[in-house]
Amino acid sequence: MGNEERLVKLEELAAHQAKVIEELSDQLAEQWTVVEHTRAKLDRLTERFLSLEETSLEAPAITRPPHY
Repeated sequence: MGNEERLVKLEELAAHQAKVIEELSDQLAEQWTVVEHTRAKLDRLTERFLSLEETSLEAPAITRPPHY
C-alpha cells in the first residue's frame, strides 16, 4: 500500500470519526434537554407533594362517625 493510499484511508477515517463525534454531540445535547425538562418536572412535583403533605397534616384527626 503506497503512502497516497494510506493518506486517503486516514483522511476517510478522520472524516468518518468527525461525523460520528458530531452525531454523538447532537444526541448528548438532546438528552441533556430531556434531563433538564425531567428535573424541572420533578421539582414541580416535589413542591406539589410537599404542599399536599402539609395540607394533610393540618386535616383533623380521623374519628369514628357519630353512629358508633
